[in-house]
Amino acid sequence: MGQHWLQPNWEPGLSLPQLPIQHLLDQGIEALMLDVDRTLVPGREILLPEPATIWIQQAQQHLRLHLFSNNPSRQRIGAVAEKLGLSYTCGAAKPRRGALREVLNQLQLKPKEIAMIGDRVLTDVLAGNRLGLYTVLVRPIRADGSPCHNDRVQQLEKRFAAWLGASQP
Repeated sequence: MGQHWLQPNWEPGLSLPQLPIQHLLDQGIEALMLDVDRTLVPGREILLPEPATIWIQQAQQHLRLHLFSNNPSRQRIGAVAEKLGLSYTCGAAKPRRGALREVLNQLQLKPKEIAMIGDRVLTDVLAGNRLGLYTVLVRPIRADGSPCHNDRVQQLEKRFAAWLGASQP
């Protein structure tokens, strides 16, 4: 059997701004699907932590980026995307595959050349794994860009995934 659907390819225990971009490049990644809420911005904020903005700017030098959010607010997700100069999808309905397939078709890359980065096992990791993407589970981001280490939602989802057979890092 291959990788468990609830098992990320990479779980470094870091928030997005701490991820080494070189690791993604070393995996042959050419594009990123980035979750927004709690991955790029804390809570329901629109203001991006400065470290997240810097990371996005650095990543854009090497990779194609697309914001991919379940949040239905075109105004909110659009505002974040506009600040960063990125394309976006809101109301994505992860882990369903429809909206993600549309973006993948536009990118015209192999699934293994695209990484899905997010803070949720049952949406981000599951959606990415269902389509063969390289999945990265990050810690939820705090206002200063650092990781939130005691996030109840992520801990609960990881316990549930382990109970279903996904191995833990």
